[in-house]
Amino acid sequence: MTVSRRLSLGRAACGLLLTLAAAPAALAWNAGGHRIVAMIAWEAMDTQTRSAAAALLRAHPDFARWQERGGDADSDLTAFLEASTWPDDIRRDTRFYTAELETPTPTLPGFPDMERRLSWHYVDLPVGSKASKAGADGELDRQLAALSATVGSRQESITARAYALPWLIHLVGDAHQPLHTASRARPDGRSDNGGNEQPIVNPFDPRHPSTNLHRYWDDLPAPPWLRGSRLERAVSALSERFRQPRVAGSFGQWIEESRRLADESAYPPGRDEVPTIDNQFHENALAMARQRIVDAGHRLASLLQGLLGDSDRRSRPRP
Repeated sequence: MTVSRRLSLGRAACGLLLTLAAAPAALAWNAGGHRIVAMIAWEAMDTQTRSAAAALLRAHPDFARWQERGGDADSDLTAFLEASTWPDDIRRDTRFYTAELETPTPTLPGFPDMERRLSWHYVDLPVGSKASKAGADGELDRQLAALSATVGSRQESITARAYALPWLIHLVGDAHQPLHTASRARPDGRSDNGGNEQPIVNPFDPRHPSTNLHRYWDDLPAPPWLRGSRLERAVSALSERFRQPRVAGSFGQWIEESRRLADESAYPPGRDEVPTIDNQFHENALAMARQRIVDAGHRLASLLQGLLGDSDRRSRPRP
C-alpha cells in the first residue's frame, strides 16, 4: 500500500462547533487539537527546555512564516504552536511534493528534501475479529524513535534537529489518536485505512453530517482555527477536567493504548454499512479524545525535557 491513500484525510475544518467549557470546541488532532497538545506541553516544560526548543525552532526555515501568524504574541510560544501543525500544513504547500504521486520539487535551504512524508503520521495495526488482508502500513512508531534520537543528539547538526522537532511535536499528538494507530477490515477483507473508508452519519454536525470515521475522530477535541485567548481557555478547561497521565510510558505503549481504544471504543457498535453516531457514542468519544489530548501534551513535555533539558537529567526515550 502506498502513502497516497492518506490524501483523503482532509484534516481542515468540517464546521462542527461545540463548546469546551467556555471556549468553542470540537473540530484533531486537526490544527486546533495539535495546538492544544503543544500548549499543554509548553506550560508543563521547565524554562530551560522551553529555551532549548525555541532555539531549535528559530533555526527552522519556516520560522518567519510562523511568526507572521502569531502577530505580536510571544515569538517562542508562537513557533512552538505553529510547529505543531507544520507537518499537516505542508500537505497544501506547493513547495513540497507527495512521493509516488508528484514530481519531486527543488530542495530549499534548511530542508533535507521536500517530501511530505504522509506515511509518518500513522501506523495501521489490525483491530477487530476479522484480520485485514493488508499488513500494517505506516511509519509512526519508527519515526517517533528516529526523530527523538535526532532532536536529542548534540552530534546532529542544528539544521537536522530543527527539521526533526516539529515532526516530533506533531507525531506525539498523532500517536494518541486511536485511528492513527489502527484499521479494521471491511466486509470484503480490505483495510478501512484507519477509518478513512468507513462512512458515517454525524448528526452532531448538521452542516456536514456525511463524513468518515477518521475525520470524525480528528475533529473531536477543538476547532482547527483555535488560537490566542480561546486556545488558552480551552487548555485551562481541559487541564481542570482531565487527569494527567500517571506515567510517561514509551512510544510503543502510547501506540498500544491508542490501538486498544480503537479496538474497544472508536467504532460505532454494530456493523451497519453507514452507521449513525448516537448521543452516547458521541459523548464517550469526546471524553476519550480530550483525555488523549491531555495525555499527549504532558507526555510531550516529559519527552522534550528528557531530550533537551539539563544534561544531568536527560535520558533517551524508550522505543
